[in-house]
Amino acid sequence: MNFTLPYIPERPAKPRTSGITMMMDKGLSIRQVEDFLSVSSDLTDVVKLGFGTSFVTKQLEQKIKLYKEAGMKIYLGGTLFEAFVIRNMFEDYRKLITKLKLDCAEVSDGSIDMNHNKKCEYIHTLAKDFTVFSEVGSKEAGIIIHPAKWVSMMNAELKAGSWKVIAEARESGNVGIYRSNGNAHTILINKILAKVKREDILWEAPQKAQQVWFVKLLGANVNLGNISFDDVIPLETLRLGLRGDTFFSYLPTDLKEKTAKENSKA
Repeated sequence: MNFTLPYIPERPAKPRTSGITMMMDKGLSIRQVEDFLSVSSDLTDVVKLGFGTSFVTKQLEQKIKLYKEAGMKIYLGGTLFEAFVIRNMFEDYRKLITKLKLDCAEVSDGSIDMNHNKKCEYIHTLAKDFTVFSEVGSKEAGIIIHPAKWVSMMNAELKAGSWKVIAEARESGNVGIYRSNGNAHTILINKILAKVKREDILWEAPQKAQQVWFVKLLGANVNLGNISFDDVIPLETLRLGLRGDTFFSYLPTDLKEKTAKENSKA
């Protein structure tokens, strides 16, 4: 950090297993990637090339190389995995991510119906050669999955070999673990946390209010994903209590009380 302040929560050094920030690249140019890395590489752990953008992204291999050289895990969006699977091209997908020299893969079933045992087979197969992220939850609005099913699927996918299970929200943040207005499904999330280790879950939280909610619930070292490239630094300030929304989260009680008393006198 550029200077010293007391009462700042400790953040683990990279490579992290908790407190992960996953940035969603939806089509950044090489120059934008270089600019992003110049200011945010130390704050970003994982990069997802969102949905099927890797199919049309220019200079794809150069982009991947830049992210990898910056010490980040990088993988292709789960929608692309599903696009291969629905065409009976799983082996082609494996060959593709090997050719691209990726060391991570995402397995999801948010767009297609997939037998869960089959999904776990894909996870198990890929986990032999790659770090696997698997995503739980539908991308379709209005589809309700019972909390017990969320829990059973997450735990089964972790057992199959997933490094982290991703709680679905899409890039819009209004499905899966969120209501259509973007508010968190509090009961669902708490029931998941009661049965799945928090460090094993990566919560998609593209909206600022969602990031604030999770930092207040789980602290500075919550795993958050689908973060826009220009929100990585603002998210870090939320984690550290250096933004109004979380400003008092880590301050000792005497400082808070002193401030309250002084404000009451004003």
